[in-house]
Amino acid sequence: MKLQMRIELAGRLGKYILSTQPGWQEAKQRASLINPWFTLEFIDRAAENIARNFLDKQKLSDWASHYPNEPVHRKKVGIVMAGNIPLVGFHDFLCVFISGHKAIIKASSKDETLIKHLVEKLKEWDKEINELIFFQEMLKGCDAYIATGSNNSARYFEYYFSKYPNIIRRNRTTVAVLDGSETTEELEKLADDVHLYFGMGCRNVTKIFVPKDYDFLPILSAFKKYDYFKDHHKYRNNYDYYLAIHILNGKFYMANESIILLENPSIFSPISQLNYEFYKQKKDLEESLGALADLQCAVGHGFIPFGQAQLPSLTEYADGVDTMNFLANL
Repeated sequence: MKLQMRIELAGRLGKYILSTQPGWQEAKQRASLINPWFTLEFIDRAAENIARNFLDKQKLSDWASHYPNEPVHRKKVGIVMAGNIPLVGFHDFLCVFISGHKAIIKASSKDETLIKHLVEKLKEWDKEINELIFFQEMLKGCDAYIATGSNNSARYFEYYFSKYPNIIRRNRTTVAVLDGSETTEELEKLADDVHLYFGMGCRNVTKIFVPKDYDFLPILSAFKKYDYFKDHHKYRNNYDYYLAIHILNGKFYMANESIILLENPSIFSPISQLNYEFYKQKKDLEESLGALADLQCAVGHGFIPFGQAQLPSLTEYADGVDTMNFLANL
C-alpha cells in the first residue's frame, strides 16, 4: 500500500469520526459504559480533535513530506497504548501507519473499544489493512517498540524491550504560568486545560505558578464552568477524599465545586486537585521549568496559549521525541 492510499484512508477515517453513523455512535456508547471516566462529552472532544488536527488529508501530506515516503524494509512495530484518556495512543498508531510499517498493537483494557472499532473500519474499506495492523495481548517478535505507561511500568518496558529500538514514555504533566493579567476568557480556557478528561492526561495542567499576592477569586470563579463534575461519582469520590485529608491535616486550601487548590511544590497533583506555587521572577521560573524532566509542556503568556494544551498538532510529539524520525531510521 502506497503512502497516498494510506493518507486517503486516514482522511476517510477522519470524516467517519465526524459523522453520526450508527456504528460509530454505538462504539462511543460502549466505550463510555466500559470506562466511566470516558464520558460521551470527552470521547467526542478527543475524537473530534483527532479528526480535525491529525486526519486532515492536506495536513497529513505536509507532515509526511518531511520523512521518507516508504521504508526500505517494512518492520513490525509494537505499540503499548495507555488508557488514561480516550484514544490517547492514536498518534503512535498513526505514525506507524503513515510511515509504512506494520503496527502490532496492545490496547489498554481501559481504552480498546474505540481504537479497535476504527481499525475494523479501515479493514472494511481496504482488505490490505489486514496485513498492516494487528492487535495482540502479548507483544512478541516485533522489530521495535513504542510503549507508554507509568514510571513503574516503564521499568518493565525497559527490561523487555531494551535490546530493540524503542521509545519508552513515563509519567509527564503540564503546568501553567500566570502573571495576573489574564482575562476572564483566558481563565475559562485554562479551566479546560485543567479539567478536560478529568485532568488525567499528560497535557492537562496539574500545577499553576502565580506571582506573589495573586488573587485566586477570578480563577475559582472561571473554573465554575466545571461544577457539574460534582455529579460524576468517580470524580466526586476523589474530591471528597482529598478534601477530607486536607481538613484532617489542617492544610490551608481553596475550593469550589470542581477543584481544590493547594500550595504544593510538586508539579503532579491527584485527580480533583490543582497545585499552586508562588514565584518571584518569571525569567528564573522559565529557566527552572526548562530543567524539569517530567514536564510535557507549559501554558500561559509566552507559552502554549490558554485552552490549547489538549490540541496538539501532528508535529507535537509526546516527550519531544520525533516518532516519525524514529520510525524512518529503523
